[in-house]
Amino acid sequence: MPVSVSFGSGKLHLSNAFELKTKGSKFADASGILKEAFSRTIDIVRSSHVVELDTSKVVPSLVLRGIHVVISSPSDELQYGTDESYKLYIPAHGNPIYACIEAKTVYGALHGLQTFSQICSYNLSTRGILVHQVPWTIVDQPRFSYRGLLIDTARHYQPLQVIKKIIDAMAYTKLNVLHWHIVDTQSFPLEIPSYPKLWDGSFTIFERYTIADAEEIVSYAKKRGIHVLAEIDIPGHAESWGFGYPSLWPSENCTGPLDVSNDFTFKLIDGILSDFSKIFKFKFVHLGGDEVDTSCWIITPRVRSWLHKQGMSDSDAYQYFVLRVQKLALSHGYEIINWEETFNHFGSKLNPQTVVHNWLGGGVAENVVKAGLRCIVSNQDKWYLDHYIRWQDFYSNEPLENITNHELHSRVLGGEVCMWGELIDAADIEQMVWPRAAAAAERMWTSYDKLAKDPNDVRSRLSHFRCLLNQRGIAAGPLEGLGLTRPFGPGSCYTK
Repeated sequence: MPVSVSFGSGKLHLSNAFELKTKGSKFADASGILKEAFSRTIDIVRSSHVVELDTSKVVPSLVLRGIHVVISSPSDELQYGTDESYKLYIPAHGNPIYACIEAKTVYGALHGLQTFSQICSYNLSTRGILVHQVPWTIVDQPRFSYRGLLIDTARHYQPLQVIKKIIDAMAYTKLNVLHWHIVDTQSFPLEIPSYPKLWDGSFTIFERYTIADAEEIVSYAKKRGIHVLAEIDIPGHAESWGFGYPSLWPSENCTGPLDVSNDFTFKLIDGILSDFSKIFKFKFVHLGGDEVDTSCWIITPRVRSWLHKQGMSDSDAYQYFVLRVQKLALSHGYEIINWEETFNHFGSKLNPQTVVHNWLGGGVAENVVKAGLRCIVSNQDKWYLDHYIRWQDFYSNEPLENITNHELHSRVLGGEVCMWGELIDAADIEQMVWPRAAAAAERMWTSYDKLAKDPNDVRSRLSHFRCLLNQRGIAAGPLEGLGLTRPFGPGSCYTK
């Protein structure tokens, strides 16, 4: 739901020769982001049916000829905090009639095009595309600058085309951060030029991402206004690293966490981050830090001896590891995101630039911002897509809950829904993500006073949006399902 909306009762036909105009815009579009987005928008609007109407035979006063996009910034840099606001105006009259989008950046204009696409629909009577309820005036901007979706390619490999479809659907829902949980205990599928044996930890040689693949994902996402947040979850979720470099393991029989006593561990991490910095240009990198079972460090004689010489307990070593890796990430120009256990164990020692990623439950964001750090909310009881949670709970989850001091609100960057991959693969990821992630997307985009107090008040809109996703080739599941749910019987998409 936009910040403000007004509309009328008129109708216009979308011209067969619908065109993009950019006169007066300061954005030269050298990279083609706007032109490509415009083409995608018109293609998707026309994709649900074959358009038979010849608009050259329609009275010109009833035809929308094109859209005029005026962007005030010449830059196509996409970074955290990039202005995503836009204004969309579709008049009812003119000679000729053009819609207009005004935006500070091209990425705000992309959101305007997404909104425009949802105002258009195929009409069976005219056999063409109608723009309904003109005139429209929409003023819009997001509530939070971080609106994320996590995908996990370590528990099950997700093919490049599947990831691209996830990105497409993120653009339709105005989500703007793809959190790529690339590697974990089970597999290491990404090529790392500095340490080429790391992807020996992939499931098979057919389930790997080359550097060119990673660059393609970042480029594809950027063209849709989406950041890619890369994660290495260390030291605890990294057993797969040792298949290529066994010295990363405390011992052959005790293979995690990564060996805190070995300088090679940190040299290799530094190499990964160096390679990351050439591909992943988002200002943040995710360093994990969750679920660290330090028992291997205690029971491995060589590591235990090192701990004794350093005067460290295993808990001290966990802190040492996280803080040392934070310094490495900062040296490569990144700001840091860590899972909340790092805050719960040694929050006062974390680098001040740390963003704490909440997942264990409620109340953490309040404590984090009071401590002077920033936070991203993903509490598992409401925003974990691999859990069987109703869409109503996704919609109702409030990132600022219990943070009564308004001066602290800006420290909550936003939220993220998480699609962990243990029990899903390419066959069912879309229906697990959608439409529940779309319910959370409105919570993250729409201003608080515009959100429905009762999520059932948005049921019809979300049902319609789920059907729109299906029309666009996204396998969004039934609204009343909990992810892996089949339709309950014959019937309309709009009533499921």
